[in-house]
Amino acid sequence: MRGLPLGCIRSFLCPARVTSRLLVVYCFLFLTVTFLLGIRMHFKSYVVAALYGLPALANAAPSAASTSSSVSSSSSAGSSSDDHFKIYTIKAENITATLIPYGACLTSLLVPDRDGNKQDVVVGYDDPHSYAHDSQTNRTFFGAVVGRYANRIKNGTFSIDGTDYHIPENEHGGLDTLHGGPVGYDMRNWTVTSYSDSSVTFTLFDQGFENFPGDVISHATYSVSTEKSVENPKGLPQLTTKLVSLALTKKTPIMLANHVYWNLNAFKNPTVLNDTTLQLPLSPRFIGGDGILIPTGEILDVATAFDGALDFTEPKLIGKDIDKTASLCGTGCIGYDTCWLVDRPAAYAAENSVVPSVHAASDKTGITLDVATNQAAIQIYSCNGQNGTIATKESQAKRNKAQDGDSGAAYVNKYGCFVIETEDWIDGINQPQWGRRPYQIVGPDDGPVVNFATYQFGTF
Repeated sequence: MRGLPLGCIRSFLCPARVTSRLLVVYCFLFLTVTFLLGIRMHFKSYVVAALYGLPALANAAPSAASTSSSVSSSSSAGSSSDDHFKIYTIKAENITATLIPYGACLTSLLVPDRDGNKQDVVVGYDDPHSYAHDSQTNRTFFGAVVGRYANRIKNGTFSIDGTDYHIPENEHGGLDTLHGGPVGYDMRNWTVTSYSDSSVTFTLFDQGFENFPGDVISHATYSVSTEKSVENPKGLPQLTTKLVSLALTKKTPIMLANHVYWNLNAFKNPTVLNDTTLQLPLSPRFIGGDGILIPTGEILDVATAFDGALDFTEPKLIGKDIDKTASLCGTGCIGYDTCWLVDRPAAYAAENSVVPSVHAASDKTGITLDVATNQAAIQIYSCNGQNGTIATKESQAKRNKAQDGDSGAAYVNKYGCFVIETEDWIDGINQPQWGRRPYQIVGPDDGPVVNFATYQFGTF
């Protein structure tokens, strides 16, 4: 068969007049070639991402820099802003959770106390729109998923394969980046990709947000259950969280975390210091930090540092040794904002096996919380930065009034709560001697990064 004449090819590529029909043909050819190249280069990553995140990819929006409002920067083009604050309720026997797509936030969690009364053990707001206001004022990270990299990055810098990267600093006058930068995952509008009576999944397509290298797709799944299992033989009310992230185009740091503030006494007491016990049974070591909580590289022993104030290997009141923690949580600060390492016993073959890592209990309500996770570290924050200016939920105050004749604490006071972040060794991307970079820096050829945790609630 004869080939096309050279003149025809020249006329097609360099026409004397470009018509609208010809433009359509050019666009079709360009998109076809781009699609085929994408399949060839990143087939595995994109297939997985497409299967689980098509709605998020379809609703992807520009990054914060190209929008008029950083809070709504990842809003879906065709959706109402109210969609991002729509409340999703999941429930099982004796456990009910509410969540919103904004920040993939857990906004409430009701579980029974020792008298069978339902208590909300999560700190936050009744009005879901208040989370956006919080982002622009206090930025507490109440109940949110934080990322692309949780906790702090020294100087907002890191290197991968000889290339230096810099992301915007947002703390201590530019000395570090906290929880992903000025517009982290906590301020992004996630897309609901699955929803049932007992489970909801939010998905976020991160197109290089905050100058992190490459694209990442993340799924945050919350589920509740009271089914009996090997891990839950009593069938206790249980919340399960799964954060699953895939690097799609480049090697990049990934370390997501849930940032839930807990109060097991349901604000019936002004603080958690004298009624709530804490135990970290597998954590005899912690990461040392400087005056702004950047890791120094030191791994310290809880039994000797700060006169044993960080030793929670056996249960003790959160406030028992807190007076010994001067400058532990930063220069001039008293309290905990510390990363404990989870040292798995030899009986656990896999270093990412799910192990019981945290036990907490309130003497006021009798509510207990047991956390198991596959993560290598636990960050505990004792709400040292809360100052009594944020009101507690009106719903909880009404509940306390009906149960006790007293509304309880009207504000979230200093030491009025505590945060449990299941994560890897903080700023491990800048501490190569720890050997954590392979767990925190992943690329398109690597499997997903998974942060898995269960939260079981009982009474005593």
